Amino acid sequence: MGLLDGKVAVITGAGGGLGRTHALLLASEGAKVVVNDLGGARDGQGSGSSMADTVVEEIKAAGGEAAANYDNVATTEGGQGILKSALDAFGQVDILINNAGILRDKTLVKLEDADWDAVIAVHLRGTYCVTRPIFQHMKESGGPGVIVNTASTSGLIGNFGQCNYGAAKAGIAGFTRCLHLEGAKYAIRAWGLAPVAFTRLTEDLMGGEAAEQAKASLDPAKVSQAVLYMVSELSGTKSGKFLFVSGGRVAELKVVGPVGMKKDGFTAQDIADHEGAVFLPDEQGFDMYG
Repeated sequence: MGLLDGKVAVITGAGGGLGRTHALLLASEGAKVVVNDLGGARDGQGSGSSMADTVVEEIKAAGGEAAANYDNVATTEGGQGILKSALDAFGQVDILINNAGILRDKTLVKLEDADWDAVIAVHLRGTYCVTRPIFQHMKESGGPGVIVNTASTSGLIGNFGQCNYGAAKAGIAGFTRCLHLEGAKYAIRAWGLAPVAFTRLTEDLMGGEAAEQAKASLDPAKVSQAVLYMVSELSGTKSGKFLFVSGGRVAELKVVGPVGMKKDGFTAQDIADHEGAVFLPDEQGFDMYG
């Protein structure tokens, strides 16, 4: 018996990296998987069917059930097409993992409009375009359902040279919090995932010996175990939470604040005089490498 027997999972960007390991693990736990991948390069250019097809064959070779889909997540038609593929193949959708992504890293002054638009389209608009029809299906089916949206510490904390990516991922975080509230009455849970893994999107960010160490310690399959927790009964009724997963570390990320200064009619000088109450100490900030 698997943790996901009888469930159908849709995973976007599942032709490689994190999406592939998510798909293989969920299938091994009994889920029927729709493997979506446009088959393009890491910057979003190009397309092809081989990436999705290869993962489908891996799942089938291991005794699982899977179907391929090659739609573009960044379009309304693509989102609807992904749902149609799932319904045609398996008749339902119980789990959605929004994982598809691209990178076009540049500092703000070097960023072109096309770099901004492409990254926002795939990550933020893509999460919306795929989630909307599947959320509607889950609602009409009477639930339960689980949706995992891939955010990033680049959006939740920040990262140099990723204004486009960070903005998209921060948008996904806000989307997820709202989705959690809207889904509660329909037994649809929403999670945010902030992963750190060695994949084709991140492999050239490290070089030499560091790359080899990262490849070993930041195996994408480790992140997939956290995803399995999120989408299975192991996590109970938890929803609206964000998990940071890096190597052997799993930690919740959440917005917190001190009691703050309370004074009617406060002035700018009052804030300056009470900074100790207004701001959290720097050492309480999240250390993603600690």
